[in-house]
Amino acid sequence: MLHIGNHLSCARGYEAMAKHAILLKADTFGFFTRNPRGSRVKALDMEDIEKFLHVIREQGFAPLVSHAPYTLNPCGAKEQVREFARQAMAEDLRRLEYLPGNYYNFHPGSHVGQGIETGIEKIAEVLNEVLFEGQKTRVLLETMAGKGSEVGSTFEELREILDRVALRQHMGVCLDTCHVWDAGYDIVNHLDEVLDTFDRVIGLSNLYAVHLNDSQNPMGSHKDRHAPIGEGRIGFEALSRVTNHPALRHLPFILETPHDSDEGWAGEIARLREAFQE
Repeated sequence: MLHIGNHLSCARGYEAMAKHAILLKADTFGFFTRNPRGSRVKALDMEDIEKFLHVIREQGFAPLVSHAPYTLNPCGAKEQVREFARQAMAEDLRRLEYLPGNYYNFHPGSHVGQGIETGIEKIAEVLNEVLFEGQKTRVLLETMAGKGSEVGSTFEELREILDRVALRQHMGVCLDTCHVWDAGYDIVNHLDEVLDTFDRVIGLSNLYAVHLNDSQNPMGSHKDRHAPIGEGRIGFEALSRVTNHPALRHLPFILETPHDSDEGWAGEIARLREAFQE
């Protein structure tokens, strides 16, 4: 079975978000833990959460992939930037304990001129401060495109972060198809080789989710510009090979493709399901 969904807004509440996913024929989805371009977070509504948990259990949803805000940068050069990352991540993880068994994905950050090694050290430092024994949420490092001073555009960089985290059992990776393509990994012509490299460097057992996106740009562009499935430089056939790959097909796939209405995401979900080989 193909576990697929798209990013949804939780502004109307968690139960509404789950029902929205069902209308799109999704059985997983992604959502931001707070304003993606800001810092504010809504108070938890426990009645809404109970209804939400009932819906996703009743429907047999795959793990959900929550997303930290884009404003979070745990390896920023300014202490106040890193302090926001600490506070936001710690608060998000406490809140996600009410949604046990799901994932918390974040962009590792930008070292803003400090250098990759310093960036890696600071990201791991923040993770070691916010992770706690017995937590029920797995934290995922996202593969990045390498624009500017981003950390995490190579599998080796992600592995270095993981190696510095004390509670490694609570960590994993989310692979973004647009990002790895833009970073220079040829998933169109050499998907098996890319996954072999991932397995050798990080381990496929540490891969827990996929952001399934086409790319507006050629391989190695380091641009990070998503495109609708089949309308970019990766193409539908290559992305369908991703969802059908034996090493990936069991994972939750989250669409982050640009559309103006639900019809776009519903169409992508239907088309990818049709091409999925049971």
